[in-house]
Amino acid sequence: MNPYRMQKIMKVALLVLVIATALGFLVKGLWNALMPGLFGLHPLTFWQALGLLLLSKLLFGGFRPGPGGRGRWKRRFRERWEQMSPEERERFRQGMRCDRRPFGRPIEP
Repeated sequence: MNPYRMQKIMKVALLVLVIATALGFLVKGLWNALMPGLFGLHPLTFWQALGLLLLSKLLFGGFRPGPGGRGRWKRRFRERWEQMSPEERERFRQGMRCDRRPFGRPIEP
């Protein structure tokens, strides 16, 4: 294996280790500062916090490379937009305007 490539792999591994450690301590600190007082839950150890972080990443974020599927929804929206007629586009624009309060209630004059 190329020495430069091995050095790069070691740097990336070290960076991942440092970030995981920092996030583990951050989750542990936040949990132990908030959850026992608010909800009466037990404090976490570092390893439990790291496991909780990993579990939440699996359940809510996944492990896909890159920023997530941000480009996918834009591409799908563009395809739908191109298939809309001008009347449908205008109806969509009207629906997106801020003439309503949250939860669909109209603004009262």
